[in-house]
Order: sequence, then structure tokens, then C-alpha cells
Amino acid sequence: MNIAKPAVPPLDPQLIEKFRAIVGAKYAVTDQTDIEPYVTEERDLFHGRSPLVLRPASTAEVAAICKLASEHGIALVPQGGNTGLVGGQTPHNGEVVVSLRRMDKIREVDAPSNTMTCEAGVVLQVAQQRAADADRLFPLSLGAEGSCTIGGNLSTNAGGTAALAYGVAREMALGLEVVLADGRVLNLLSKLKKDNTGYDLRNLFIGAEGTLGIITAATLKLFPKPRAIETAFVGLASPAQALKLLSIAQVEAAGTLTSFELLSEVAVDFSIRHGIDIRDPLEAKHRWYVLMELSSPRDDARDTLETILGKGLDHGIIDDAAIAANLSQRQAFWKLRDEMSAAQKPEGGSIKHDISVPVAAVPDFIAEADAAVVKLIPGARPVPFGHLGDGNLHYNVSQPVGGNAADFLARWHEVNAVVFEIVLRMGGSISAEHGIGVLKRDELPEVKDKVAIALMRQIKAMLDPLGIMNPGKVL
Repeated sequence: MNIAKPAVPPLDPQLIEKFRAIVGAKYAVTDQTDIEPYVTEERDLFHGRSPLVLRPASTAEVAAICKLASEHGIALVPQGGNTGLVGGQTPHNGEVVVSLRRMDKIREVDAPSNTMTCEAGVVLQVAQQRAADADRLFPLSLGAEGSCTIGGNLSTNAGGTAALAYGVAREMALGLEVVLADGRVLNLLSKLKKDNTGYDLRNLFIGAEGTLGIITAATLKLFPKPRAIETAFVGLASPAQALKLLSIAQVEAAGTLTSFELLSEVAVDFSIRHGIDIRDPLEAKHRWYVLMELSSPRDDARDTLETILGKGLDHGIIDDAAIAANLSQRQAFWKLRDEMSAAQKPEGGSIKHDISVPVAAVPDFIAEADAAVVKLIPGARPVPFGHLGDGNLHYNVSQPVGGNAADFLARWHEVNAVVFEIVLRMGGSISAEHGIGVLKRDELPEVKDKVAIALMRQIKAMLDPLGIMNPGKVL
């Protein structure tokens, strides 16, 4: 999906030199070959262009960039690991890219306070490891955790596989440091869990996708490191049965149920077919699967998991199950799940949805959406999977076998309309954890409360009166 790129004048060479003086010659990239990785993304849906990529190493440098850009009306696109899925990190119209990857310092790990202060360019996996080194857990976990960054996670309010127990990125941030459009630095870094001093400005910037300011650092919540982690891969007949199993698991495991993923048979088949060293953990095929994980501060997770599975078998809810016997098996279970998005690419065109509905509505949503999509495009293959525990599904649709990918993708908005109608009727959201970017920007005014949209525009105009912060995204 290519976003139109109207012609823009080249950046004034003297202005480039001023930007270069801020970050250093080595970190002001103008060669188009070197810029290419910053203007394309993994799924190859969005292709941008930029005359300049700036790679600042400090908050002061980001502030100087924003001040200079504001003085000259230069549009900026902040970028972290470039793993976004809705085009929010792409310079579609020749904007200057501000890459935060060099800002990769972990400023402090405070184990007694259960906090960690990271710069925006810290890779999520690095943050996880530094927490583990301090005998703590930073629970945000995504398929792209080896390359996505903390700043990007917060800017998109990322969710992930542990949101059931720990919440989304917004709930893991105690404080932020943000550079505003005019170059001022808003210091909201704090370790406090209780701070009732006025408006909660922090949450304005989390999930704003860089349209209100650039997040340069964050103070994050840490949690006790689990002493026992137990993982099961379960085969069952339907999403309704999975919902019953979820109910049992929530009662038995209480707060130790950290992940509950619903996987369709076709999604599992794609991972096995196209992944490397991936196999079905169960002997026979099943129409649906659940990947369930318990994390406990005590050594009782195995007993609890066996109790859950035992009750599921006794009530005829599950047909088969395997419990990971060791770390390598656990990793194999999760690899099967994590490869599901990539495994759809060899199957041709894929129209993707990141939606949420009330948890109890998930079975009805899948049934209605499957029927509607196949009616619209005979032979289309729904590939639903995702986080049943919080009602967030990646409802993807692969093209008919033997079909033409371009023709299929040209019907993206038709498929969106069919799926979103069902989502909204069930009280759901068209964007659960990936954000709006440009992919869903035009749909947002149709599904969001009109007063909310008006307030969002007013906040944008107040904080970014020149419209230079990631223009054309979200609004």
C-alpha cells in the first residue's frame, strides 16, 4: 500500500549544515542508499522518502533539532526500531527523520524502587535483560522485541502477549521525558506511583505516535522476577471452548496467568509450513489452539497448570495438551506463535486487522467476520490469532489460493469496512495495540467520539501549532 508522495522542494543545503552541526557529520545521513532502511518497513506496505536522517545521541540534541525545525517549519518524523505496522514511522512526504536509536542508554536500574529509567532508543529485549540482571521483570513482550525500542513501544502504546497480567505499555510507564515541537524539554520522569499534582500530561504522549512531541526517555515499572514459568499448548474445538478454558484458568491461577493466546488451525499451519524448525507440539491437528503461560513467584505453577488442564479435560473443553518440559520446548511453543505474522507472507497478499472486542464476544466476532469476509471475497482465508485474555485479535485475511495479490490488496478498504462494522457493533476498537498511523487515519473520525476527535485536534494545535511533528499521522 503506497501512500501518495506529493513533490516537495529539496532541503536547503545551509539548513542541512545547521542540522549536521547539531548531531555531527557522521550522524546526519543524506546519501539515499544509506537512507533507504529508514524509509521502508518490513512488510513492504509503505515506502517513504527523506532528504535527511538525523541520529541524535542526547536529549539536548533532540531539543536543538526540534528548535531549529520549528524556526524553519521543517517537518520531522521520529523513529525508533522502524517496526511499526501502520506507517506511523515512515516519512511519506519528504520529512526529516529523527532516529532515536543512538539514544540507547539505561540511565538507572533501581531494584528497591522497582523502576528502570531508559532512553528512547533502548531495544526492548535489552531492557528485559537488564531487568533480569537485577532479579526483576520488565514484562512487555512483543514479536519484534529484538529490534523495537522503548520510545516506539510507548509512542504506540504497545500491548503484547503479557498484557493480560501486566497491562499495555501505558501501564508500565511511571514517567517520561519529552521534547516538544518548539524544542522545550518536558521533564516528567518520576519513580512515584502516587503523584496527584494536576493533569496527567504523561499520558498525552503515550500512544500519540510522535505527533505531539518526541519521547526521549522513560521511567518504567519493574516487577518481581517469576520463580516458576509453565507453558502449555492446547488443542480444542472452538473459540467458545477456549473461552471456557480461560475462565477456569483465571479462577485457578488468579494473578499468575500471564498469557492466553488463541490460535486458529490455519495460523498454526502457516507457521509450521513456512517457519524454520517449527513443528506442531500435538500429535493430531485441531481446529483451534491455546498457548497458555503461568508465571509464579512460588514453585507452584506446574501444579496449578495441571489442575487447569485436568478440569478442561474433565469438562470436555480440551481435546489434547502438551506442557513444555524445559526451556527449549517453551521457546519452541512461542516461536510457533511469534512466526505467525511472517508466515503469512509466502501465502500471498494479507489484509491485516488489529482489533479488540469484549472478551466474551470473541467467538461471535470470529464467526461473523469469517462469514462476512468469505462472502465478500470467495476463497479468502481468515487467519485469526491473538490475545484472547484481553480480547485483542490479529484478524488477518490471506488471499485465495492462486489469486492475484495486487487485486486482493486493492480491496483492503472493502474488507476493512466489513470487519470494522462487526467490531464496532460489538463495542470494540479498530486498533487495539498497533496504533493509527496512516493505515487507519481516515477511518478514525468515523469510529471515534466526535467530541474526542475535536479535543485531539485542539491538543495537537496547541502543542504543535506549525504541524511539524509527524504530520499526517493519526489525525
